[in-house]
Amino acid sequence: MRSLAEILNFSPLVNSFKIPDLKRRLLITAGLLIIYRIGCYIPTPGINGAALAEFFSRVSQTQAGALFGIVNMFSGGALERLTIFALGIMPYISASIIMQLLTAVIPALEKLSKEGKVGHQKINQYTRYGTVVLSIIQSFFIALWLEDPSRFEGLQIVMSPGWGFRILTVLTLTTGTIFIMWLGEQIQERGIGNGISLVITAGIISRIPAAFSQLIILISPFNPARRQIQPITLLIMAGLLVGVVFAVILITQGQRRIPVQYARRIVGRRIFGGQSTYIPLKVDQSGVIAIIFAQSIILFPATLASFIPNPAFQRLSQSLVRGHLLYTLVYALLIIFFCYFYTAIVFNPVDLSENMKKYGGFIPGVRPGNNTSEFLDYVMTRITLAGAMFIAFIAIFPDFIMAWLKVPYLVASFFGGTGILIIVGVMLDTVKQIESHLLMHHYEGFVKTGKIKGRR
Repeated sequence: MRSLAEILNFSPLVNSFKIPDLKRRLLITAGLLIIYRIGCYIPTPGINGAALAEFFSRVSQTQAGALFGIVNMFSGGALERLTIFALGIMPYISASIIMQLLTAVIPALEKLSKEGKVGHQKINQYTRYGTVVLSIIQSFFIALWLEDPSRFEGLQIVMSPGWGFRILTVLTLTTGTIFIMWLGEQIQERGIGNGISLVITAGIISRIPAAFSQLIILISPFNPARRQIQPITLLIMAGLLVGVVFAVILITQGQRRIPVQYARRIVGRRIFGGQSTYIPLKVDQSGVIAIIFAQSIILFPATLASFIPNPAFQRLSQSLVRGHLLYTLVYALLIIFFCYFYTAIVFNPVDLSENMKKYGGFIPGVRPGNNTSEFLDYVMTRITLAGAMFIAFIAIFPDFIMAWLKVPYLVASFFGGTGILIIVGVMLDTVKQIESHLLMHHYEGFVKTGKIKGRR
């Protein structure tokens, strides 16, 4: 049994600042994230902040509140304040997903992706262009939406509507998104961790103080008469939070290792091959992308209903509301579908089997060629089902917490959903990179039993 002193061992954290290169990277990462958070509080010109806050206070109680809540989460709260970073990094994420899907269906892009570093640089450049285009389109429609007073129940959000405001809003929000993208690339090159992922994580973590303040109000430690959450309920919530984080770590790190044997080849006087390795097939291949796709689809009727006063859309949107059984079932099925869809896009068993055959590799007990590709497809289909069902459960778990323990969704959202998956995955990747630097300089790492195996 490890002692408390061993558990609370801060020497790895201290050692991180003893390595000059790692210390510089950590400070650069922290500084750039601070710049990002400062930008989330700089308002867009021409906006009445008080009226906007009143509108979001009202809309949070309606069906459209779920849509705004998701976008606001990825923008780190910048959308509800309509700051220069109101679009957040979502246009870049959308452009990246679109490019990833196009790479799988367009032969020219697929060929470009196989050209190594040069090909990836070109695809990244196309992704940047796509980000600019999406940012311009989204910011223009946001400007038009803000100018329409009929959507704000009499609130005057824009002080001076017109083309001047529209152009200024498009320039401001598009520039803000490009600047966030640049910050992420600088973290990637000069800092530590995945820059874009860290930016998203910083925005999600920034919601913790607001959730904690709501929780303090609900437990009312100094006024038992106003207490809405009992101490036993708080203990249950703490236990569930630990259990959810532990389960997410297990499924994020989970993989099925397919053994591969390479035959020996004699080239001149040298012998190549003969070693054994494995193919790691991830249980959770899609990550949060399946949840993002499912949320976009299930919120589409509510979005149409807010713009088109059609009775059919109104009835459909009323039945697809968070907390209803139909919403939960459709949401879970969409997540499972998109888990399989994304896995089919990014995982190609035919190419994998052909590459193994090309270099003399084979799976013991399975013939090379078609049999290998069929075997890999069979295994991937089975493990994807387990991963998809877990992701669907994690996505709908906050709804059960909200209904069972009677807590606000802002508090319940940290018990599952997109936020917890992103935070856990990004933290694992970042700790793995810090661990690699420590072990490379012969310092004790964060984990004594071995290296942290980050996501592949």
